[in-house]
Amino acid sequence: MNKITLGKTGLVIEKNGLGCLPIQRISEQDAVYLLHKAYDGGINFYDTARAYSDSEQKVGAAFSGMRDKVVLATKTAAQTSSEMWKDLETSLRTLKTDYIDIYQFHNPSFCPRPGGEDGLYDAALEAKKQGKIRHISLSNHRLLVAHEAIDSGLYATLQFPFSYLAGAQELELVQKCRETGMGFIAMKGMAGGLIRDGLTASAWMQTQEGVVPIWGVQRECELDQFLQCIREGAELTDERRARIEQDRKELRGGFCRGCGYCMPCPAGIEINQCARISLMVRRAPAAEWLTEEWQQKMHQIENCLHCGQCMSKCPYGLNTPELLQANYEDYWKVLAESKKSK
Repeated sequence: MNKITLGKTGLVIEKNGLGCLPIQRISEQDAVYLLHKAYDGGINFYDTARAYSDSEQKVGAAFSGMRDKVVLATKTAAQTSSEMWKDLETSLRTLKTDYIDIYQFHNPSFCPRPGGEDGLYDAALEAKKQGKIRHISLSNHRLLVAHEAIDSGLYATLQFPFSYLAGAQELELVQKCRETGMGFIAMKGMAGGLIRDGLTASAWMQTQEGVVPIWGVQRECELDQFLQCIREGAELTDERRARIEQDRKELRGGFCRGCGYCMPCPAGIEINQCARISLMVRRAPAAEWLTEEWQQKMHQIENCLHCGQCMSKCPYGLNTPELLQANYEDYWKVLAESKKSK
């Protein structure tokens, strides 16, 4: 196992954590089984959020009897101090704990600060004083907010999308966190499903100093890949380096990460999936994306208003209408090829 200290928090964790968003899609019994198996395999850091429906409840059910053995992180999407206190008390109750190790503001559009009109940071400081949270942190998809959080010195950790498809912008964030002693929690280590090989993804993450990926799993076979890496180590072999380079050639640049911050669309387009569906149908089993339901969703692209709202909200500066059109054209090509092959 590869233990590291998460930034300046003093928290010692396995360099591979578990993201608990996907467990909201399985039963509590199955979730508890997965979480216990992850712990038995060496994982002691678990990240969830108030917004992940019953994820906190399942994490609480798994670890209430062994709270001192694990490090728990959760998030609040509150906009005011009163909302934050309500979220915090709910999280403490559902997680079955008296304290939360890392309490994160969940993708705010600004960087909460002491004395702000929203009152969020001051409320978190008071909660920390009361011992209900140990470290104040921030999760985000916006580069500007992420940089502001690092530069402010107010936060213990930053959670941000990061995988081997990362570009110079994300790598700069990681470097700044290293230089300032801020922990870096990598969400979307599989690039939202675009990366298919967990062993290669994990091997690459092992080379990233100070970065803790939180792998999202809902199936035992997915978890087994990461536990194998913990148990046996994950060497970045020449074969894996070649796979990474191939994926970068195919996927890097103007691809949609699927974060969803362009939504909602006034024309009803499911942008966060439609703008990347070409990659999904060509890299994943295509049948689930070629259904009548998805064909109807792709037809919605024909109603694009070219209003520019999606572009103005994209944290990656993508030309979303162009991506939608390119995916629209390729989607029907793949569908036609699929029908011919039957």
